[in-house]
Amino acid sequence: MIQKTLYIIRHGQTDLNKQGIIQGRGIDTDLNDAGRKQAAAFFNAYHKVHFDKIYISELKRTQQTVQQFIDLGIPYQKLAGLDELAWGIYEGQPATPENRFVFKRIMTDWLEGRLDSKFEAGESPNQVQLRQKEALKEIMNHPDERTVLICMHGRALRLFLCLLTNLPLTKMDEFPHQNVVLYKVTYDGTAFKITEFNNSDHLQNLATDL
Repeated sequence: MIQKTLYIIRHGQTDLNKQGIIQGRGIDTDLNDAGRKQAAAFFNAYHKVHFDKIYISELKRTQQTVQQFIDLGIPYQKLAGLDELAWGIYEGQPATPENRFVFKRIMTDWLEGRLDSKFEAGESPNQVQLRQKEALKEIMNHPDERTVLICMHGRALRLFLCLLTNLPLTKMDEFPHQNVVLYKVTYDGTAFKITEFNNSDHLQNLATDL
């Protein structure tokens, strides 16, 4: 029987995060100084955990967040299924009253169950979940990897947690997050269970610095 423990975190802060600009799947940004400090704080708190494997998205901000673990020699794998949702034509755009209105409208669509809604050139939640199912299949296909670290993205993280806990995607906003927050999830052979929810204890000492 396969049993696993998943440590799932969001990547560290980038300058676009700080500025409130949507990044999405098509924007491949670096961590800023605050993000590097967040990554270091997570490493300091969890470097003694025996991770068998690390899974990251294809965007460099996830690898930068867990690079200190990779430097320990832990094998890692990039999975496109862990990429952020593509926000299409709105990626990289500063917040304006106009696009705030558009975002509010599409969020309403999603929460009311219209999960095929998407921005032009973007992805819908249903499309993201399809590729996340493939990523999860790959992660679960290695029974020898009992403890894994997964680094991904904000909106994708919410959708992934819905997938793991068998919740409808309309419940995505029930999973709050910030940069490098931890969701610890166990799998007992039949079901996933969240054992640590939105854990930011490792970031507390940074609160006055960031």
